[in-house]
Amino acid sequence: MTMDLNFLRSLVTLAAFIAFIGILVWAYRPSKKSQFDEAARLPFESEQELGS
Repeated sequence: MTMDLNFLRSLVTLAAFIAFIGILVWAYRPSKKSQFDEAARLPFESEQELGS
């Protein structure tokens, strides 16, 4: 089987799609919710609460 440009483009598209699905699964895992909630509150914390 020869590797032509369209085949390589298909492989890159498939790899990008798999990476995208992996990121979605990682981001929406229930165990990550507390970490993301904490990170979302960081801009509203005062400097004293941050320990600086």
